[in-house]
Amino acid sequence: MSAAGTAERRPDDAAARPRIAVIVGSIRRGRKGDSVGRWAVDHAQSRRDADYVLVDLASIGLPRFDAETPPSFGRYRDEHTQRWSHLIAGFDAFVFVTPEYNRSIPAALKDAIDHLYSEWNDKAAGFIGYGVVGGVRAVEHLRLICGELHLADVSTSLAIDLTDITREGVHATGRYEAELDVMLDELGAWARALQPLRRHRASTSAA
Repeated sequence: MSAAGTAERRPDDAAARPRIAVIVGSIRRGRKGDSVGRWAVDHAQSRRDADYVLVDLASIGLPRFDAETPPSFGRYRDEHTQRWSHLIAGFDAFVFVTPEYNRSIPAALKDAIDHLYSEWNDKAAGFIGYGVVGGVRAVEHLRLICGELHLADVSTSLAIDLTDITREGVHATGRYEAELDVMLDELGAWARALQPLRRHRASTSAA
């Protein structure tokens, strides 16, 4: 399953399966992130414990973040931001797939995150880094960003070596799959645990 820019909202029911976006953070030509993202979603969907959706920033087409009003105000005037808000609001948790560019995350991923605020709040986040050193420093930067956005990041993350990635996906001896399962177990648990907090926040805002 994939998403190019729209998603249906659904009731935030504690009994419902979590809806988790796997966000591909690189948009450059020749990237490997799309292969990693597809591999993660294909494996995750076999678990049947949540609804996993591939969200590829290259397909979303967000411009550089230049909004006059801070996203924390929640007043989005641009149509592209409204569409992005609608998409992200429909998820309970996120898996960020990121390479490491100069010891940090891609500009496109930071821009995509910075376009919004409340849509990220009180949800869960996991990470798949890739690169010559597994994207570990990019993941550490993402953890700091998630803290500011009230995103609960899980402890387990993946660090995939470039040599283990082909156009067909991620190839290894099963180690990555095992690590992915541990991360998704943690992510699903946090996504379900945070649902009452989001309901409380929504009811308080509406009051």
